[in-house]
Amino acid sequence: MQRTTDPDARLLHGAADPTRLAILRQLAAGGGVCACDFTACCDVAQPTVSHHLKVLRESGWVRTERRGSFIWYWLRPEAVDRFRHIAGELIAVGAGPVARSLPVVQPTT
Repeated sequence: MQRTTDPDARLLHGAADPTRLAILRQLAAGGGVCACDFTACCDVAQPTVSHHLKVLRESGWVRTERRGSFIWYWLRPEAVDRFRHIAGELIAVGAGPVARSLPVVQPTT
C-alpha cells in the first residue's frame, strides 16, 4: 500500500484505530499526558503504545515535549479543527437531497 501525501487522509488514518482513538480521547480529556500513562487506557503493551503514538505524531494529531527521560503528549488544536472541517464537509455533502422533508400523510377515516 502506498503512503499518501494528502494531509487530510493522513489525519483520518491516524485516528482510524481503536487504540489510537482511545489515546486521542485521553488527550482530549485534559492537559499533557506522559507516554507511560497510556498503557492503562489502552490495555496494550508499551511497545504497541509507542507505535500508535508515532502514527499519531506523524499524522499530525499530537505534539510532544521531552521532560527528562519522559515524553509528554498533547492534542494539537489545529488537528481537531481540521477534523471538524473535514466532518463538516461530509455532513454538508450528505445533507443535500437526503435532508429534504417528506410530506406528512394523514390517515383517512
